[in-house]
Amino acid sequence: MISFIRNYIIFLLRCARIAFIGDWRYYAWMGALTIICLLGLNAYAKQLVHGLITTGMSDEVSWGVYIANFTFLVGVAAAAVMMVIPVYIYGNEELHDLVIFGELLAVAAIIMCLAFVTVDLGRPDRFWHLIPGIGQMNFPQSMLSWDVLVLNGYLLLNVHICGYLLYCRYQNKKPTKWFYIPFVFLAIAWAVSIHTVTAFLYVGLGGRPFWNASIVGPRFLASAFTAGPAIIIIALQIIRNFTTYRIKDKALLTLRSIVQVSMIINVFLLACEVFKEFYSGTAHSASAKYLFFGLHGHYALVPWIWTAITFNLIAMVILSLPLSRGLRWLDVACVLSIIGIWIEKGMGLVIPGFIPTPLGAVVDYRPSFNETLVCLGIWAFGFLCYTVFLRMSVPILQGRLSKTNEGQIESEMYKLT
Repeated sequence: MISFIRNYIIFLLRCARIAFIGDWRYYAWMGALTIICLLGLNAYAKQLVHGLITTGMSDEVSWGVYIANFTFLVGVAAAAVMMVIPVYIYGNEELHDLVIFGELLAVAAIIMCLAFVTVDLGRPDRFWHLIPGIGQMNFPQSMLSWDVLVLNGYLLLNVHICGYLLYCRYQNKKPTKWFYIPFVFLAIAWAVSIHTVTAFLYVGLGGRPFWNASIVGPRFLASAFTAGPAIIIIALQIIRNFTTYRIKDKALLTLRSIVQVSMIINVFLLACEVFKEFYSGTAHSASAKYLFFGLHGHYALVPWIWTAITFNLIAMVILSLPLSRGLRWLDVACVLSIIGIWIEKGMGLVIPGFIPTPLGAVVDYRPSFNETLVCLGIWAFGFLCYTVFLRMSVPILQGRLSKTNEGQIESEMYKLT
């Protein structure tokens, strides 16, 4: 046991050390992210001092861009399962090592999710009420208590799987299947649950008819399985271009097939939702009218949603054509998918649910500058975490950081390129 603890501490220290080693591009990237993180932290400090009045939120629109980002990132985290399923169920060898990159992305996304929830709280010091076994969660009646459980559970699952596999690779030992395979299959079900529970947070609010539809859950999953793999495709190409890690085009095209099918389903479900809202023509369609066409002279979200629809349709067409097998067009489709779904699931879902208010008032919401800085800071922190995860994992997967070369100096061995 003492030997195991010693070896594991050495493993962690070597991983931590290599995270600070790279060429000028690495330092420039990490420096830029750190500056943005500090700007976001300063903006959040102002919010703590003055309260949520520093944001664009109000009594009428009490959820804004913080919860919009949270909703989107839960989907990104859940999408890691789209790499796990081909590897562990269908035996896809091209994605075998790459699945770790997807799970590390899930870890970074969940960290950002928790950060966005924290900054959205007016009294973050009361967050302990949501901690299982310590606070009063009103479990199982409260969907928020379910969300706390599934998000933190999914984070622990991915940390265990990635940490164990990387440590075994570092030790040059074959992983013990019973110690991680059951958790892999549990993570598959858990990934679906985290986004389904997030959808139920909206669906369960009966006083908000815009969200009160059973199709929200499937829409969340379809959009997640589009945007998540799209982000992974971009990330894998960056890893391939800026490191010596070999990633085959075949692996990227496998993920392309997932994005292609998921985008078609996502657009279809959006069309179903639009039909439901407008064909009946009831008073409950007021939120949808505000979103798509404006209401009583208020048009704040109209450019957002039509931009999202345009991007999604263009991405769907590109992905449906053979030209998307070329990486340049595939990248275009992925970027359009990510932006389109961020708008659709963020500003296009969260804000309209509050408009009009139960008293019929129409109040436009626009993120404040301070609110935007906080968001950018959290995104930068998430990118920083993911970059550090990759910086530690790539040399281990390549075999350049292992127990066999424990006595060698990392600064001489592990250059970024």
